[in-house]
Amino acid sequence: MASGRKPAVRGSARPRRISGEAATAPHGSRPEQVYVRLRDLIVQGLLSPGSRIIETEIATRLGVSRTPVREALQRLQQEGFVTGNPGAQQSRLTVAPLTRTDVHELLNIVGALEGLGAYEAASLDEGRRRTLAAELRAINTEFHRAGRQTPAAHSAAYDADDRFHRRIVEANAGPRILALHDSVKPQAERYIRMYISMLTSDISTSVAEHEAITVGIEQGRADVAQNAVVLNWRHAADRLSKVIEVAGERGSW
Repeated sequence: MASGRKPAVRGSARPRRISGEAATAPHGSRPEQVYVRLRDLIVQGLLSPGSRIIETEIATRLGVSRTPVREALQRLQQEGFVTGNPGAQQSRLTVAPLTRTDVHELLNIVGALEGLGAYEAASLDEGRRRTLAAELRAINTEFHRAGRQTPAAHSAAYDADDRFHRRIVEANAGPRILALHDSVKPQAERYIRMYISMLTSDISTSVAEHEAITVGIEQGRADVAQNAVVLNWRHAADRLSKVIEVAGERGSW
């Protein structure tokens, strides 16, 4: 969906510490709650790539002890949202940068997982496949409409695209695929939300790829549906890589 024109490149701001935006977790939050809050801040860009993350500061702002914060940061590091070494020098903890190399790995992993979901969705009985296909087409229409607005409704386009793909996975995938998707997809979301304003000019390509996925599922052609999803994400990785090449990586200091 990348355009041919050169987008404006943002200035290189110095890494910032966690802001007051994070001070919303209730006292006594468990590590899971702290993890979800911090992950959301990172995905939404409220903690930007390269931002310093200081354990004691997070604990103070969230009103919790350092123990759940430390556990949340360890999990975030394992999943690739945070880089550094929790428990060592706090100044080394930062929000993971957005890079061309990383986006290829992440989006192709998402494609593989959702491809498996599409394969299973295409294995449903005919009636459920037709119902699912109708839902997917309705969502794809929303996606197309949002991307064609002037100016483009970037947030609405992303939300529709996300619902389209998630509906495929939820249709008939098992708990392991769903759990892996829940873990990896938010990391890809960071990239898409950061660069989406530069991706919507070629939205018709994604709309056509979504229709190919839908047809494969509707016709019960599992291999076709799976391959169409994988190709859709491979193309998305290529488009994002080109945008990052022009606009610059985020958080690589």
